[in-house]
Order: sequence, then C-alpha cells, then structure tokens
Amino acid sequence: MYQEMSDTPMLLQLQNATVMKQNRKRVLDCVSLAIKEGEHTAILGPNGSGKSSLIKLITRQHYAMVHPDGAPSMLIYGRERWNVFELRALLGIVSPDLQQMFTDGLFQGKTQGLEVVLSGFFASSGIYHSQEVTAAMRQQGIEALAHMEAEWLANKPVNEMSTGEVRRLLIARALVHNPRALVLDEPTTGLDLLASHRFLETLRTLARHGKTIILVTHHIEEILPEIQRVILLKDGRVFLDGPKDVVLTTHHISALFAAPIHIQAGAAGYYKAVAGERLHELTEEPSSLGATGHQRIVAKS
Repeated sequence: MYQEMSDTPMLLQLQNATVMKQNRKRVLDCVSLAIKEGEHTAILGPNGSGKSSLIKLITRQHYAMVHPDGAPSMLIYGRERWNVFELRALLGIVSPDLQQMFTDGLFQGKTQGLEVVLSGFFASSGIYHSQEVTAAMRQQGIEALAHMEAEWLANKPVNEMSTGEVRRLLIARALVHNPRALVLDEPTTGLDLLASHRFLETLRTLARHGKTIILVTHHIEEILPEIQRVILLKDGRVFLDGPKDVVLTTHHISALFAAPIHIQAGAAGYYKAVAGERLHELTEEPSSLGATGHQRIVAKS
C-alpha cells in the first residue's frame, strides 16, 4: 500500500486518508501522498481546500476514518502510533492555532518569551508549577532563541509582542527539540511586508541547514526557492502533485482557484501570482504526475 522505504527515510505517508466532521462532511477525502525526509514541499490550496484539516491530522487533532482492512491511513517516520512528546522531537509545528493558544489562551498573553519556547518540551500552552524545567532545558531554550536572533524576547510578555515576534518565538519553540522537520501552516499570516520577508529568509536558512520544510499556504509568493515539490489541494482532495515548475503554471493555478491567475517566475527563485480578467473553460483528466487519483488540468479544445 505504501511506497517502499529507500535510503532516505519517509517522513509522511497518507493512503486514502479521509477525515469527516460531525455533520458528515468530508474535509479530507481519500488523500494519498508521501513525502521523504529532505524533500521540501509546499501544500497549496484555496480556503476550505482541506489544508488546515491536513495539519490537524498530522498533529493528531483529527483522526482519519479506519480502513475496512485495518491498514493505517497515516504513517509518520514509518510509524502509525506516536507518543506526542516523542513526535515533537521529530516534527516541529508552527500554526495560527498555536499562536492563538499563547495570545488568547489561559495565560492571556502574559507568558514570557522564554517560557513559550520552554513549553515546547511539554507540548503545553505555558509553564505550569507541576512541570520541572531543568538547567539543560533552559539552556536549549536560550540557544533556540539565539538561533532565531530573538534572545531579546526572552523576558517580554507575548501580549507586548508584534505578530512577527510571536512567530519567531513559535519557530524557536518548534526548534527546541532540534526536530528533523518543520510543518508550517500559513506562516506569514498577519505579518507586514518586511516581517514576512525576514521570516521567509529564516525558513530558507533552516532548509539549507537540513531541516525538512513542509509549507502549507494559499499564497504562491510564500513558496521558498528551496521547495521543489508542490501539492495542490481542492475540496479535500489532491488536485495535482508534482515538480514546482510543472505545477505552478497559469493554467493549473487558475483551475485550482477557479479564477484567472497569471503565474510568473520571479526574482531569486520565488513565484508571483497576478489576477487576470478571463478564465478559459477547464476540464480535468487523470494525471501521470502523482499517485493514483491525482489529477492534471487541461484546456478544452
């Protein structure tokens, strides 16, 4: 069912993974994909395409429906079941939900920067009296802040920080375990132009130093030059999966968003999307780019 393991470990494998909400709506519908360690990947789609549900599936906030034969719908580093603390040591998560937990959660933004980073050891929303922070943990937290050039945020409360500053803290929190991969959900949401640029450059540095980057976004301009694979999601399904230069075309992206969008290869390896005025009639046929069920988009003659 799954791809055979090669010398490069398989980071994430999904096989016909379906997630259903209480209203019986499928937010993920038979999603199959496999991402190897070191394979920087962008998952792109419009709002409501299933991107956030995919993140929650990976972080075990959602669970896929059980296959009739009992086969697992998802494997992370080859395993179906994980202790959350073990998983955090391999996979760092940065998401808007996580940011909201620190800004609007139990501590109402009063948690200081270093405490946010240290909470990564406990997968908690802050440091509680029952949690013992060792000297080694504290040193790792300080080093993670230094890695993000954010040491000066150590004693600053979250409610006094900018969105960009909090985002840096969350990456430091994710890095405190020295994970092998980072999963980032809409990471530049709420950032101004300069903060967004700085943030993306930080991600590029992490990618070049060996962290696998899985970037979930609906902004083409966020897709790092180091990312060479793009997976398109639409209506809870894989719409297209393949090399970046094949997937990021005017035709495919216009079909994905159901709107005329012109794609340009920009400076320094980034891509740019420009809204157009006309959308040609499109149809779908099976794709040879990805696994069974993936699709490519072709224009009607």
